[in-house]
Amino acid sequence: MSLFVEVALPVPMRQNFSYQVPEHISITPQKGMRVQVPFGRQQLIGLITAVTDTCSLTPKQIKPIVAILDTEPLLPETLYKLTAWAARYYFCSLGQMLSQAIPVALRKGAEVKASNISFWTLTQAGKEADINQLNRAPAQRKLLHSLRERDLELSEITSLDLSKAAVKALDDKGWIEKKTRILESDLSWRNALEMTEEPHRLNPEQAIAVATLTQQSGYHCTLLEGITGSGKTEVYLAMLETILRKGKQALILVPEIGLTPQTINRFRRRFNVKVAVIHSGLTDNQRLDAWRQAKSGEAAIIIGTRSALFTPMLYPGVIILDEEHDASFKQQEGVGYHARDLAVMRGHLEQIPVLLGTATPSLETLQNALNGRYQHLHLGKRAGAAEKVRQGIIDIRNQPLRSGVSHALLNEMRIHLDAGNQVILFLNRRGFAPALICHECGHLHECDRCDAFFTVHQALGEIRCHHCSNQYAIPRQCHSCGSTMLAGQGVGTEQLASFLEKEFPNHPVVRIDRDTTRNKGSLESHLNAIHKGEYKILVGTQMLAKGHHFPDVTLVGLLDVDGALFSADFRAPERFGQLYTQVSGRAGRATKPGTVLLQTHQSDNAMLRELMHKGYGEFARNQLFERTQALLPPAWHMVLIRAEAHQAIDADNLLSQIGALLPQDDECEVIGPMPAPLDRKAGKYRRQLLFQTKNRNRLQAEFERALPQIEQLPLAKKCRWSIDRDPQDLL
Repeated sequence: MSLFVEVALPVPMRQNFSYQVPEHISITPQKGMRVQVPFGRQQLIGLITAVTDTCSLTPKQIKPIVAILDTEPLLPETLYKLTAWAARYYFCSLGQMLSQAIPVALRKGAEVKASNISFWTLTQAGKEADINQLNRAPAQRKLLHSLRERDLELSEITSLDLSKAAVKALDDKGWIEKKTRILESDLSWRNALEMTEEPHRLNPEQAIAVATLTQQSGYHCTLLEGITGSGKTEVYLAMLETILRKGKQALILVPEIGLTPQTINRFRRRFNVKVAVIHSGLTDNQRLDAWRQAKSGEAAIIIGTRSALFTPMLYPGVIILDEEHDASFKQQEGVGYHARDLAVMRGHLEQIPVLLGTATPSLETLQNALNGRYQHLHLGKRAGAAEKVRQGIIDIRNQPLRSGVSHALLNEMRIHLDAGNQVILFLNRRGFAPALICHECGHLHECDRCDAFFTVHQALGEIRCHHCSNQYAIPRQCHSCGSTMLAGQGVGTEQLASFLEKEFPNHPVVRIDRDTTRNKGSLESHLNAIHKGEYKILVGTQMLAKGHHFPDVTLVGLLDVDGALFSADFRAPERFGQLYTQVSGRAGRATKPGTVLLQTHQSDNAMLRELMHKGYGEFARNQLFERTQALLPPAWHMVLIRAEAHQAIDADNLLSQIGALLPQDDECEVIGPMPAPLDRKAGKYRRQLLFQTKNRNRLQAEFERALPQIEQLPLAKKCRWSIDRDPQDLL
């Protein structure tokens, strides 16, 4: 009897493919196993979605599979159901969604089970060595200190941001050696949980939150809305203790790779258990090792960014999303899934609690909490002795500015720096200047591939487009009139840091943005230096706003508030409210009182006043009311169809044809086609079409009905187009 399999492949075609199982293959195929199959002129690895003994294709059309790569299904049933649900929800192929859920190494055909694992351990000489010999080699000292606590696997060297050069130096000294051991899952943590740190005493609000969270069983989703510095992490730790004592695992998602080292260290200090780390900064094999440890139950805690959501757990216990409002939980390239929404769905499928923690909840989460779908817990007081910050506005109308900084802010900085404290200046614009202008004719140098100006990067000696990465050496003459009088227009973080170094020569300045943290480990080393007090002035973009704890920062200055107040994106007010609240939360987090100052030309702006006087909670509720009145998400549900083409008319015509296939009535709305806010990018014209419905199920049904017709349109093959469900960024 012939046997056939349906296979999901990582291709954009919304269908599965049929193959025959040759008789010489002895492994019995099962749903969820990987198979290697011929596809066109190449061979691909896909997952079996069904096994049948009949096939509608003719014998000439059907090809045999090359090999079955597994002896058992790769994903547990719950994760398989999650990917199937997500593929339908985000209108992509099951193969595309499954490829998001599987580590890259497994997609390339790696073994699921490893036979042994390599680790670094101390030699006898290393155990006896005097650590003070390494006072002038801090990276080696840190590594030796870590190895005196326990052996470190190769992946942990990267995840803890330990220096590879330090590894080589200690190896050359003969103080450490690499060993391998047979990989056997150590599940001893499930029987006896070891605490390596005494839990902090909880304040009444924290204690109520922990008691509420630990008394429930099965699936429930909870929003933990706590002001910045209120001790949300301490609530996570207390909840984790209960989960781990039951012998269950925890999955913790954080928005940025930069937050993982401090999060890992916080959990490792408290619990003596295996912590697996999964993020894009690790190699494929390191991520696979962490995936294996989670799947086998050896890793009690799994910490990672968005992609870690799909990590299988043998003993699922809880899913925690820290900073749930963060836009980086939404994938922008390829399949546009949202890790928060899928985490909630995964909790529902696995019947485990989901905890969403933030000081500034997204309006989607807030609406679910207010209408009773999610439980809602509050932390309104700062933990320990931390006081509420003092807030103020600096009206810069008619005021002279030096590199974007007013005299009032400079004077305030001097007061805080002279007292021995640290200062953060926040400017969400990297580079030296946002544009290059000719002083004689006023010509602004614009990217030749985008509708955007070049940003000047003085230190790199180049002008660069931040949308398509187009770059040139800084021109010596104006492209329009030939004048040599060229100057940077506006202020970026590079120029601001350079100005402050001259203005405050006795106070070291550090700049934290995507340009200065590009190299591996550079963000972690900057953050360590800040904690040691080596830098007194911190200049940065929104990377500085996310969850960092700087006890000596007492002044936070926001320089360019006006740029964030006005935008073509309906989410701009919500984003600004979150950003302002998060940045403000970096001030006065320990015993020292904090101050936050805003520079603006719009000192009487109603939104600013509301945020400062009433706080994010009331501001967000008013935004929610406005969105409901305007029939915008989360009140209505949205799909954004993007199209781009070398000829604008092609993109326009395609979206017009798509719009004609979608209904328009009291509960459905089609908006567009219209140019994207950045009309031309990387040489292509960009157009957008919005489809909104009052009811989520109606949107699903109508779009699923129209999708096959859309794919048959001749222009759909001429333009590049994509579907973004629940879009977070309209730019």
